[in-house]
Amino acid sequence: MDVMPQQPPQSSGPSRRPLEASDFSGASALSSYADPVSPAELPPLSLRTTLRRAALGVVAGAVLVTGAVVAVPEDGKKAAPPPVPGPVSRALAATASGAPAALSDLTALIGDRQQWVGTHPSDARSWAVLGTAYVEWGRRSADAAYYGRAERALKRSLDVQPGESGNTAAWVGLAVLADARHDFGTAKKWGEAVRARQPEEWAVYPALIDAYSGLGDSRSARTAVERFTALRAGVPALLQTARLRLDRGRHQEALAAARDAAGRATTPAQKAECLSLLGELAWERGDPAEAVKQYGAALRADHDHRPSLAGRAGALAALGRTDEAQRDYRAALARLPRPEYMLELGELYESLGRESDAAEQYARLRAALAHDDGQGVDNALLRGRFEADHGDPSAAVEVLDAAWGRAHRSAAVADALGWALYRSGDPSAALEYAARAVDTGGHNASYAYHLGVIQKALGEYGPARRNLVEALRANPRFSPLAGPAAQEALDILTTPPADDPQDARPAPDPEPPAPRQAALAVPAAAVLPAPQRTEPRQPESPGPRQSAATPQAPGSR
Repeated sequence: MDVMPQQPPQSSGPSRRPLEASDFSGASALSSYADPVSPAELPPLSLRTTLRRAALGVVAGAVLVTGAVVAVPEDGKKAAPPPVPGPVSRALAATASGAPAALSDLTALIGDRQQWVGTHPSDARSWAVLGTAYVEWGRRSADAAYYGRAERALKRSLDVQPGESGNTAAWVGLAVLADARHDFGTAKKWGEAVRARQPEEWAVYPALIDAYSGLGDSRSARTAVERFTALRAGVPALLQTARLRLDRGRHQEALAAARDAAGRATTPAQKAECLSLLGELAWERGDPAEAVKQYGAALRADHDHRPSLAGRAGALAALGRTDEAQRDYRAALARLPRPEYMLELGELYESLGRESDAAEQYARLRAALAHDDGQGVDNALLRGRFEADHGDPSAAVEVLDAAWGRAHRSAAVADALGWALYRSGDPSAALEYAARAVDTGGHNASYAYHLGVIQKALGEYGPARRNLVEALRANPRFSPLAGPAAQEALDILTTPPADDPQDARPAPDPEPPAPRQAALAVPAAAVLPAPQRTEPRQPESPGPRQSAATPQAPGSR
């Protein structure tokens, strides 16, 4: 029977014992606290076939785990093989190793813990497990409503047993929840509290890595990756290492780490995560055909890996296979309605001249951002990017300037703020932020394009040419809208129309001075210095702006 459940399915057998802290790592999702969560409060999880499989899997898992079916060998005969683990056991095993659980197994775990805490409300550890599982489901379903449920479950855990009394699992959960909400300062606070008490607790380091990266603290992020690797070497640490190296522009080292991780992955969900990263690396180095191949391999490993659908869509669009790209985007959005995918599909429609379809996607994006706002999610970066190009650039400056003031100083925020300032008519103020993004963002084609356009607007034609060339060299099809715009800007700088006024053209490089003859020597005072090409000033850390044209000193925002 095809039934759409209103909540994660629950185990049909008796509930298991309380879970130990070691049974579930907090390395997947979380934030604050409140009253117990009633299963009836849960919104539909929306994946009909996934939940139907999970409902059947929970029954089988409960039977196996609780011993309702036990194989007892006869005397003198070979013992029967151990039973296949049920979905709850598989979810616990995956998270205990730092790996992603299958969605059906994660759903089963939620149902199992809901049932347990309903009859054992003083089990702090199980409340922490439930809260963490809610965050993970919220992330992987793009349903921020689960973050509020996670917060309440984690608060109940801490009400029963405070973190100071040893319940650091709930603190880890709060750190991961804060990361999911893009509240990186709060995530850092909870993560560092755990590390101060239990520096060997490996599960907290992925949360700290996300927090430091979101704050633009590359040194602390690198240290956290190294510590995580020392404490828990394996596939999750290799993936963190690969992402860190990608962010630093060290693509070959990132590729080596990602391939190593893919070779060691043991579960379909983990294999898909590794292959998806290989697809992302291929895309970043401007090889969409290889990206399509890797994303397809990820989907064959785990057809529920929705980010690979969206990643493949972008690569297909770059190859000109726009019908297939639209198909994949629509499929990804049907199963994982992330606002960033709505923006990507809207821009694809716009590039194809389908203005009404693009407008529909942008309206959907605004609604999704408003919903996330109500759930405590900080989408300043995505909102700023959208408003700068498709809405109100002044509003983009306001929201991104506020994010910078909250110490969200990653390369992505610096780039978005610089571009918003340019789009709002202030290229002088934009230059500092755009230059910082390129300096710290690791050969990102979009960052180089933005900086080149800003330099062109300021008359810095030589640096503008270099950055536009770099953007198109790194990934000539990095965006269906910005990619052609980058090529057009470079063409104008390289071959201006013949009827352009001379002072609007880029200044040619100076001719080398001819060798001087001793007999025709000119007095030194009469020799004019050769013109010098000016490079943009790139300070270490642009701070908040005193005026529309002058960034303040570093660290004052």
